[in-house]
Amino acid sequence: MSTALPEFTRQAWRLLEPLHAVTYFSPEPLQALKSAGYRGFWMGYFAGRAAPLGAVQPEVVHALFYNFTVERVRRALPSAWEFAPPEAALTAREKGSSAALRRQFGELADNPDVATAAELASRAAAAAPTEGRALFAANRALPEPDEPVARLWHAASLLREHRGDGHVAALLATGIKGRESHVLQAMSHGTPRHIYTVSRDFDDEEWHTCLDSLRARGLIGDDGPTHAGAAVKAEIEARTDALAAPAYEVLTPGERDELVRLLRPLTHAVLAAGEIPDITPIGSDLREVPTRN
Repeated sequence: MSTALPEFTRQAWRLLEPLHAVTYFSPEPLQALKSAGYRGFWMGYFAGRAAPLGAVQPEVVHALFYNFTVERVRRALPSAWEFAPPEAALTAREKGSSAALRRQFGELADNPDVATAAELASRAAAAAPTEGRALFAANRALPEPDEPVARLWHAASLLREHRGDGHVAALLATGIKGRESHVLQAMSHGTPRHIYTVSRDFDDEEWHTCLDSLRARGLIGDDGPTHAGAAVKAEIEARTDALAAPAYEVLTPGERDELVRLLRPLTHAVLAAGEIPDITPIGSDLREVPTRN
């Protein structure tokens, strides 16, 4: 039985996100960015993810990425471009990420199923609307790799940024600021506070300021989200799925089912490598791989 489009959209995200996420966690892309000349994890992160935009200024990246402090971005950009240009970051992240996936896929890397999955995902990415999605549009303007593993990583990255741009729009529509979104996520999913201290530079003062703001709007209480807060969180997730769905309308229901079937063993192989953390700032969703349609 074919999965309904909204449910499929979330399934596809859970299967594709880890294929993209090796860019931030696996040794090959991290070393490739270091070898290109970028200094430290965060300079490599911002250089690699922002590179499709060109030698952009930190204020633009802060606006598009939405949930970092502008001070964090300014510590990496624009000085990163003095070490290596955006073209070097693009090459490093693609070659490093595809090398990581090839290693993690093992014998699956040369299976024709990878090329088929890449074709289906690429068709979806090519059909996704660009209006209002600046980061996705910048990535889609890049050349598409020919090699199947690299092509699959590229498509996963496109669909990830397309969904991410829509997620920012959903947060804006519900009045949740970028920094507040972390606090709402943590309160909703029980994500440990220290995850955000380390990865998003939260200190006690800012964390409590966000808590107070959400509490003043009746979205959280002492033990977690209120009924209203849970409703807002559900609305954000539903809007995010709905905004991501048009990418997959180009695929028939049978092709969507085939994409899920083909991606499942590949994503399991990536997660089995143990390089993506069990808990990230988005919670534990990265490891919640769908087991069936």
